[in-house]
Amino acid sequence: MLGEFITKSLILLLGYAYPGFKCYQTIERNRVQNEELRFWCQYWVLVAFLTVVEAVADIFISWVPMYGELKLALFIYLWYPKTKGTGVIYDAVLRPYVTSHESDIENKLLEWRARIWDLAVFYLQNCSEFGQSAFLQVLEYFVDQSKKFRGNSTTKKNDKHGESAAQYPRPKGSPFFANRKHK
Repeated sequence: MLGEFITKSLILLLGYAYPGFKCYQTIERNRVQNEELRFWCQYWVLVAFLTVVEAVADIFISWVPMYGELKLALFIYLWYPKTKGTGVIYDAVLRPYVTSHESDIENKLLEWRARIWDLAVFYLQNCSEFGQSAFLQVLEYFVDQSKKFRGNSTTKKNDKHGESAAQYPRPKGSPFFANRKHK
């Protein structure tokens, strides 16, 4: 468990935080070199692609021994200045695949975006209806409790006519009256 925690922490630091900071530095510098900017943009495209693929493939490949360590090594390979693996993988694998399927990918993404929007609207409507009914139930409960409490307070008004408040039973389950002793 500790090894997995350390590996995940290193992936966050060396796979996301360091390259993200380097990308930020590249963009914000006064003299941005086109090649350097291209390299870091390619890195983030690959990281996005790997993150999506991993979300699905993780079920099948997470059992591989040292999976986290291999993933960490891949991230370092991608950005390490001597290997610059981003350019290799981007040019050899990702670009040819995306170029040949670009219109299909774009159509699927647009279709999924529309479906997700419809799904979000559906759930928002259902959640708001559920929230309304739950709110009304809670409000109704408090009104009922208020009526019960108000009913007990009117019986205490009879106390001024010579009747003792101890003659009336205290409400069950009421913390206010729970520790009160009757004579």
